[in-house]
Amino acid sequence: MAGLVAAGHDIVLVLTQPDRPSGRGMRAAPSPVKRFASAHGIEVFQPSGLKAPEQVERVRAARADALVVAAYGLIVPPALLSAGRFGAINIHASLLPRWRGAAPIQRALLAGDARTGISIMQMDPGLDTGPVLAQRAVEIDRDDDAGTLHDRLAELGATMIVEALAALAAGGLRAVPQSEEGVTYARKIEKAETRLDWSRSALELERAVRAFRPAPGAWCTLEGEPIKIWRARPVEAVGAPGALVQQEGRLVVGCGAGALAIEELQRAGGKRLAVSEFLRGRALAPGARFT
Repeated sequence: MAGLVAAGHDIVLVLTQPDRPSGRGMRAAPSPVKRFASAHGIEVFQPSGLKAPEQVERVRAARADALVVAAYGLIVPPALLSAGRFGAINIHASLLPRWRGAAPIQRALLAGDARTGISIMQMDPGLDTGPVLAQRAVEIDRDDDAGTLHDRLAELGATMIVEALAALAAGGLRAVPQSEEGVTYARKIEKAETRLDWSRSALELERAVRAFRPAPGAWCTLEGEPIKIWRARPVEAVGAPGALVQQEGRLVVGCGAGALAIEELQRAGGKRLAVSEFLRGRALAPGARFT
């Protein structure tokens, strides 16, 4: 939204989901989108859904040229897909048709993709199935996590949507149907997926740590205690899955293939610690295992 404002677009209405409980007091807090809109004097609408006729009419009454959608989280009804001159345009964080769906950034990291990108898409009734107006790729760096990749893609998406709207207004942009080949779905991340399974390879587990950072965090248990793993790297070592292969100031854990050297972790209720700090405050008994 900041990119659209900076480019001089008149944003007549902002839709964002209702305020959610947040923080230690679990008080209802506005989303960053609402805070930005309010600070710039832009009208905000926060429906819990867009199914009721009066909700749809509220949006249509704004008479916008385009409905720009980015990680909204609610289904846009057919009645709004054709609203305005340019309809509904989605900024999607993948190279469609790969990773249609809710969690494209995390799925790309989990799969070990070498690159991802932004697709500016004309929305239709399907799940990210509409024709593509513009697409640009970025390389996934070796140290990228969901947070760093999100920020890079958000910046790229802001640039691309401004360019796409200008090209549409000039009549110089054509929507290209998505290929039927290479379709994959980025289903929502479930809590069960965030638990590390030490029978998997060290490379897969390291990808999971990055995919679930900064939230919700990959986790496991150490002698029955929940532990979040924030940074780790694969190393060449051999050990039974979950078993400590090497200590002496390091935590190297055996995996289904290879081993994982844990570099930063967090006990329940504690703060994130480098392994050296963690080991100063927690002696591990011989035979201790991660599960």
